[in-house]
Amino acid sequence: MDTSEIKNIIIKSLDPDSDTYEFPGQLEKEGIVYNFSNGFREKILNRVFSTGLKVSQQVEFVKYMNFAFYRIALTGVAAIVVLLISIFLKEGSLSFNSLLGLNDNYNESIVCLLTGK
Repeated sequence: MDTSEIKNIIIKSLDPDSDTYEFPGQLEKEGIVYNFSNGFREKILNRVFSTGLKVSQQVEFVKYMNFAFYRIALTGVAAIVVLLISIFLKEGSLSFNSLLGLNDNYNESIVCLLTGK
């Protein structure tokens, strides 16, 4: 059997309207025989299905990690916003010093501690 004839048989087997039961018979007439060892089918099925389980476990792990991350991140953002609002209300104005929780008295003591004067 010529290589082009084998290609034609393969292409015909992809057609949904064709009868695929006749193609192995044609190949066997030409002397092409596929012999697989015992348990080949089980090995292939085990390999395919075990890979699917690993992928689904990884997808579930990533999904749960994203869920946990968003819960923690949203809680952290809410805590930061509450802290900023409390500082703003305590200081009475929104400035860099009020965001740091500093007022004028503390500025002098920090400068003295840093410079030694």
